[in-house]
Amino acid sequence: MVIKPKIRGFICTNAHPVGCEAHVNEQIEYVKNQTQADNKPKNVLVIGASTGYGLASRITAAFGNGASTLGIFFEKPPTEKKTASAGWYNTAAFQKAADKAGLWSKNINGDAFSHELKAKAIEVIKEELGQIDLVIYSLASPRRTDPDTGEVYSSTLKPIGESVTTKNLNTSKRIIDSVSVEQANEDEIQGTIDVMGGADWELWIKALSEAGVLADDFKTTAYTYIGKKLTWPIYGHATIGRAKEDLDRAAKAICEKSAAVNGKAYVTSLNAVVTQASSAIPIMPLYISAMFKVMKADGTYQGCIEQIQSLFKENLYGEKPRLDEAGRLSQNYKELEDSVQDRVQEIWDSVETETIDELTDYVGYHNEFLKLFGFGIDSVDYDADVSPLAEINHLID
Repeated sequence: MVIKPKIRGFICTNAHPVGCEAHVNEQIEYVKNQTQADNKPKNVLVIGASTGYGLASRITAAFGNGASTLGIFFEKPPTEKKTASAGWYNTAAFQKAADKAGLWSKNINGDAFSHELKAKAIEVIKEELGQIDLVIYSLASPRRTDPDTGEVYSSTLKPIGESVTTKNLNTSKRIIDSVSVEQANEDEIQGTIDVMGGADWELWIKALSEAGVLADDFKTTAYTYIGKKLTWPIYGHATIGRAKEDLDRAAKAICEKSAAVNGKAYVTSLNAVVTQASSAIPIMPLYISAMFKVMKADGTYQGCIEQIQSLFKENLYGEKPRLDEAGRLSQNYKELEDSVQDRVQEIWDSVETETIDELTDYVGYHNEFLKLFGFGIDSVDYDADVSPLAEINHLID
């Protein structure tokens, strides 16, 4: 079939297998051409390994550091008439490249929140890796089923304390308008914490520890975005922000419980980037488009793969990790500089529909969005007839 992007609102409902493979290979080549830290992980578990920062982490661990990787994800396989999710194609491409490079790599597709999947991962680790020395936690989900009670928690994108009306870049209509979001109630706040906070991260580390598959001196990190004044109303000081604060709590708890083996848990604060998750958050398309304009002009912008490559080299395995005031590994310090934020604010205050292309890099934002699903890549012929079918090698049932 000839596969063209099907965009509805802030999501793309299909993906291109050849384009996703090309995008993954671009990231692999970037990492292979970078210098790495002297200290390197050997066996890496990536929970949420198929897109965005999780995929970039797996690529960096494997192709930059030569590590064996076990990837956990929840993706939709293709049929003869319908494409797979982008994460499925990304993982198929990653595994294909790993096999070619002779790197050990296996995959589990399923509910990472469940006890059953955790047990399956532990079985694979015991049989084939022995122990894990790095655990990357990079899950993004709108819902989570409690593995003990069966209760389903749902997350929301709402402010806390008062409703918010703010400027917005409407990506469906390509106009500047406004968006109003009502304040969250206590149940919605707690639900978001239960889904996006640190509870499941803790459960993973607990299960791995009790099974004896965490190496001495292991490291683990969960990813977060902090932002600054512009994004705080619907992000940092909102339901998502409250969930991210719970990650800080979980990191401290994991460190305390892992002291006997000198385990280290960090929250890593990363740049705003175009992901399937961030595209759904009001404020973020306009903020990221303005931020692109400023940071690309400065030559300081880093996408997912550049951020994670730097994280491994400078912070996770660097000699002098860079920490922020909350003790998080800081990779977003350039974005949060006052000079950057002041210029982004100027764009935010002045941009109108007629000046979107002049004042922001919305074109760059949209191109990055398309690439998430394998579209908009120069080397790919999107008029060619391609099969939507693609297998993931070493996929564990």
